[in-house]
Amino acid sequence: MRTARLTIDPAFTIGPVDRRLFGSFVEHLGRCVYGGIYEPGHPEADPLGLRRDVLALTRELGVSTVRYPGGNFVSGYRWEDGVGPVGDRPRRLDLAWKTVETNAFGLDEFMTWAAAAEVEPMMAVNLGTRGVQEACDLLEYANHPGGTQLSDLRRAHGAEQPYGVRLWCLGNELDGPWQVGHKTAEEYGRLAAETARAMKLIDPSISLVACGSSGRGMPTFASWEATVLEHTYEHVDFISAHSYYDPTDGDRASILASAVDMDQFITEVVATADHVAARLRQTRKLKISFDEWNVWYQSRVQGDLDGRGWVEAPALLEDDYTAVDAVVVGSLLITLLRHADRVGVAAQAQLANVIAPIRTRTGGPAWRQSIFHPFALTARYARGTVLRTEPVSPRYETKRYGDVPVLDTVALHDEESGELTVFAVNRGTADLPLDLDLRGLSGLHPVQHLSLAAGDDPDAVNTEAEPDRVTARELPTADVDGDRCSVRLPAVSWNVLRFAPQP
Repeated sequence: MRTARLTIDPAFTIGPVDRRLFGSFVEHLGRCVYGGIYEPGHPEADPLGLRRDVLALTRELGVSTVRYPGGNFVSGYRWEDGVGPVGDRPRRLDLAWKTVETNAFGLDEFMTWAAAAEVEPMMAVNLGTRGVQEACDLLEYANHPGGTQLSDLRRAHGAEQPYGVRLWCLGNELDGPWQVGHKTAEEYGRLAAETARAMKLIDPSISLVACGSSGRGMPTFASWEATVLEHTYEHVDFISAHSYYDPTDGDRASILASAVDMDQFITEVVATADHVAARLRQTRKLKISFDEWNVWYQSRVQGDLDGRGWVEAPALLEDDYTAVDAVVVGSLLITLLRHADRVGVAAQAQLANVIAPIRTRTGGPAWRQSIFHPFALTARYARGTVLRTEPVSPRYETKRYGDVPVLDTVALHDEESGELTVFAVNRGTADLPLDLDLRGLSGLHPVQHLSLAAGDDPDAVNTEAEPDRVTARELPTADVDGDRCSVRLPAVSWNVLRFAPQP
């Protein structure tokens, strides 16, 4: 049986973990909002219509930030439609998802929900059909203390104190021809720079995200980033990246290696940003906001949209996630952590029902999908500083990504508690022995091994009837011999190995 090896030394660091890496995404799409986080009349709804069961699961998931209100939706959205008395709000056609938007849930409701969920809001402005003035108006409404028309309007709507939103996206995926208001890189770069300058005149404390490519496979990838950053580098704090991985073709070996693509995507965006910085004589290192990522059965989308008229909140993109999908999500989280020095924000898309870790039934219960568990456990245990590791692993061949390692890992050391956490994925179809050399961390002992294994039942999913069919299980902890220990990783599994100082 082939063995993998991993050496861990606290002297070799990548960077501290930013809690914003554990973000999520709420878009006015399908039943993410209506029937997801918001459902007046539901037995679990509070007086404002917010579902308490979904709020509880959001807090359990460990979400740090939530991006809102889109997504494709934001490129045609008028934020004014979602404030003030609900009875006065207009019904609109949403061109992004071909639905009717009631605007019963809007900015004020989202900010109330975010406070209840204990998450930081990440707002997106419409640079598809709108521009500088509308973005400034939204910022003034949200963040200015009072004494102006829009800030006083917020106060009249019941929010005496400003919302204080710190993180703002300058549009969404405007490189995509599917986007309402699609633009060239030159058009978008100029508009984003003008908008950024104006917004920071209103509130210099905010951080801004420029739109990067909506996927590594876009024909304009890298040239889009280069052009946009030529215009915006000095005005923004992040460039966005989006990536989804589709298992529909049944190529399990390749889907398990999806993180190889994400890793390369991040490396290429960083290289492009640093090239622009060199050209512009900028010393500041720009970070990435990986604010859309997930496993998504995208090939099913057209079937959701075909043959349907204009309706309110239809069930769209409600993927049932398998045990294998959960392992992939765990591996993608490992990749984000491994780039903690350059990825400062991330958002899994989306939070409820729509390609989501949380599923609900309208009028019924909410439950955890398989992908809930790697996210929640990573958010809980990924503390401290990411360490640079050089694993030695067997390899296997894939159709999409060529020769890839069976083992995928990241290690974190929490200097305050002295604890070490190793996240490890075994992509292989057989158990994988893993030898760990904990040099420089003498005196640690293993305290827990959690594993979400898909080898025995790769297509298992969690349902309303069986909500805990796929979850992480306790396994025997590692065997220790001085500073070395060994553990067995089950076939096709995502694992958490926790070590603590001797009491």
